[in-house]
Amino acid sequence: MAITITITIDDTDEKILKDNLVDINSWFQGAATGKINNCWKRMQNSWTTTLINDDSFTDSIPSNKADFVTLITARSDYKDAATIASEDDLGK
Repeated sequence: MAITITITIDDTDEKILKDNLVDINSWFQGAATGKINNCWKRMQNSWTTTLINDDSFTDSIPSNKADFVTLITARSDYKDAATIASEDDLGK
C-alpha cells in the first residue's frame, strides 16, 4: 500500500518558500524522506530491543526493512501511533 499526499500552500507561504528554496516540491520530498528515515531508526531500535527481550520470540530478526516491518506490524502487541493516541484519549 502506498499513499499520495497533497499539500496546499497559500500564495503568501509559497512566496516565502520561494525566497529560500529553489524547488519547493523537492524540499518537501526530502523532508518526508528524512522523517521516514528517522521513524525507521526509532522503530528498528525499539522493536529490536523488544524482540531480544521477548522470551517467546525465537526466530531470527530480519535484516531488511520490509521483512522487519512486516514482522513487527503483524505482532499482536504492535500498536501504531494512532491507536496509542486514541487509547490515551480514552483514559482521560
